[in-house]
Amino acid sequence: MTEPKKLKVTFAPGCFDNFDGTQEELDALIKEIEDVISTGELLERSEELDQETWDELPTDVKLQILGAVEEYDDDAEEARRRRLN
Repeated sequence: MTEPKKLKVTFAPGCFDNFDGTQEELDALIKEIEDVISTGELLERSEELDQETWDELPTDVKLQILGAVEEYDDDAEEARRRRLN
């Protein structure tokens, strides 16, 4: 049996520009995010987003999710093209 692919987190430039806290609090937040990803806890705590829940989300949140998915798809397509060349 093969190991599941390890997840990696990459923080976009400026993603914490609006963070309201100290540098120590930001460092702790980043470490917590990295820890839940590396331990697999993130996937264990994840829940499927069903249509009813999606419909209840504010429009700005939906747009943010769709933008992230589109960016992920673009990155995946670029990686696929690099492998084919």
